Amino acid sequence: MAKSIAHEFTKGLWEEIPPFRLVLGLCPTLAVTKTVENGIGMGVATTFVLVFSNILVSALRKLIPSKVRIACFIIIIATFVTVVELLMQAYAYKLFMKLGIFIPLIVVNCIVLGRAEAFASKNGIVASTADGLGIGIGFTLSLSALGTVREILGSGSLTIWGDLAFHNILGASFQPFSFMVQAPGAFICLGLMLCLMNLVGSK
Repeated sequence: MAKSIAHEFTKGLWEEIPPFRLVLGLCPTLAVTKTVENGIGMGVATTFVLVFSNILVSALRKLIPSKVRIACFIIIIATFVTVVELLMQAYAYKLFMKLGIFIPLIVVNCIVLGRAEAFASKNGIVASTADGLGIGIGFTLSLSALGTVREILGSGSLTIWGDLAFHNILGASFQPFSFMVQAPGAFICLGLMLCLMNLVGSK
């Protein structure tokens, strides 16, 4: 049992790490990773929704009629997204404004709905919690890694959280590749990281 729970948690950190393995959640991955702060914020918000929606879906799985399960899952997910929105407005308003529409769009994030349908609706609460937490942390690490590369190469700085920032990381003479913090840079960076993950995974 313990090994099974441990596996459900750790699989999201490498074996099924989104977006590099499952290739899901690419919209926020590409859109919000101009800075590490944005990546961490989006990842934490998604993890919160993942964990609590998994728990509730698992707890109610025997009560939800199969014909309306997707609609019920969306309602559950939307409830926790609303909670996240209110918490961010209250305690991290600047970050909330930076992430903008992508916080409400967690409702239709393929990762969240996919875990509810593929895992939480078929497994117990403990396993579903471990699954949501592992996938959520893996998603946060993916966004943070992509945000780190894009921000360092695109602006020469690294914004961890709020005022915690490092400037001129590559030296004062470094000329930032401004396209890295634009849409083309997001696609190029994601493609290179996917290539690296595939090379490492094949070995």
